[in-house]
Amino acid sequence: MAVVQSTYDTTHPVGYAGMIANGETSNRISRTVEDAAAIPFGKAVFRGAGDHGCILAPTAGALLGITIANYAAPPVAATGAQADSYPQYSTAGILTLGVIWVSSSVAVADGDQAYVTPAGVITNVSTSNVILPGWFFQDTIGAAGLTRLAKR
Repeated sequence: MAVVQSTYDTTHPVGYAGMIANGETSNRISRTVEDAAAIPFGKAVFRGAGDHGCILAPTAGALLGITIANYAAPPVAATGAQADSYPQYSTAGILTLGVIWVSSSVAVADGDQAYVTPAGVITNVSTSNVILPGWFFQDTIGAAGLTRLAKR
């Protein structure tokens, strides 16, 4: 019988973007994705044009929350493959309160305020970026990577 896997990492990933980090009290809502391009898991989303819509473009004062990973999300229509994102017109799960894993674009420290760049990237840099009110980093990392983001 052929060996399928013979080497293993010494450390396993602690999470992935959009994964709920722990069992703390949280609040979750759902909204319809309005963006023609899919919205990835673990991204800040904002109020869309429709009453029940959400978009990725940062808009001051319109933050809904952070998208929750959902591997039961519909596949991408063009390819039929599952992606780590919510396609247009699908229903996105959004965390409005709690702790979630996200990808930071820079080194961050525990307690840093979170912001989002015009490109939708989560950072601790305030210059030219939109604040994510009440959301703070929960880990110290030395470079861009996975970290927990919390709103309590």
